[in-house]
Amino acid sequence: MDLTAREQALLLELTQVLSSSLDLTEVLARAQGTLAQLLPCDYAAVCVSRPERPGDYEWMGLGAPGILFAHYPELAAVDFVRESVVKQPNVVLRDSDMLSRKELKRSLLYLRCRELGLPLEHVMAVLLDLRQDWHGGFTLYREHTLPFSEREQALLEDLTPYLTNTVRNCRLFGNEATRGDLLDALFRHQGAECVVMDPPEHEKLRTPGATELLRRWYPEELKADDSRLPQELREHLTRLRAPGTKRTLGVDTWMRSGGKHDLKVTFVELPEQRGSRPWVLVLQECSRAIPMPEAWRQKLSKREAEVVQGLLSNWSNETIAEDLGLTLNTVKTHLRNIFPKLGIESRTDLLYQAAWRQKPG
Repeated sequence: MDLTAREQALLLELTQVLSSSLDLTEVLARAQGTLAQLLPCDYAAVCVSRPERPGDYEWMGLGAPGILFAHYPELAAVDFVRESVVKQPNVVLRDSDMLSRKELKRSLLYLRCRELGLPLEHVMAVLLDLRQDWHGGFTLYREHTLPFSEREQALLEDLTPYLTNTVRNCRLFGNEATRGDLLDALFRHQGAECVVMDPPEHEKLRTPGATELLRRWYPEELKADDSRLPQELREHLTRLRAPGTKRTLGVDTWMRSGGKHDLKVTFVELPEQRGSRPWVLVLQECSRAIPMPEAWRQKLSKREAEVVQGLLSNWSNETIAEDLGLTLNTVKTHLRNIFPKLGIESRTDLLYQAAWRQKPG
């Protein structure tokens, strides 16, 4: 889609605002005015799941009435928006993509919102980058009958990678940023090792375990006395920093497979610090496995349960086949049988539903 000069200027302003802080509430407040010019709506909301309680959400509103958040726990069960976007993460959907106008006006969510004084007429939403331990949602609401257009849908598609990065970066480093010097605080960051670069080549610092972790994953390139950043990571950072680079989903995450475990390297551009704009490489060695709900295990054969556990570990079909000693076609056959047994439509839906069922109580 060709953008007008006004749309280009507003998108550029928004992308700059979205990387201006690691406090998500502050970022959203700064972005609200520009967002309203680009995508007019009555209000908008961001929700982020809590890692320790995947079914609960932290809500942040952009002009959204507090009553929406206060009553969401009772609305969640009839939320056709969430039900729709979870099946297509990172894809922007308008209400007309979710259900017909007649179905919308008959939906329990529509009727209950009107009872609460929230005349929900049109929505546009996207599920932000589903992960093992979190997911986020961004929704625009209109109380009048003018629907969101295809052009507005395309504009939000362009903005989605930046929204995803912002939510993720604030989740990763927001607490550290509030404790004083961010770079010093990174040494106390839990669950990952970090390398902080002042591009193109200057390394500012690294956490104590980063060198050992990189040597373990790059043994041929990094010798015992070598503390360089591996070449493929340096090259990827250079590509991300190239002028005019357009962010796309996943481009700032580098995965190196090691069988049952992966090395995930997340490239995070930080807000300006003392005259420079450093990047953090967050290094995580993880299996990314989600516990299997016991109710699922009871519906599956032993072999099917093993295949599902592979999916919950984010393994490819090929890795599952190799681990279980099966052919690739046999794994695919198991999946065709598993999905209807669990009422699941896709791998993404399976990951989401498994995480949702970890909600206490």
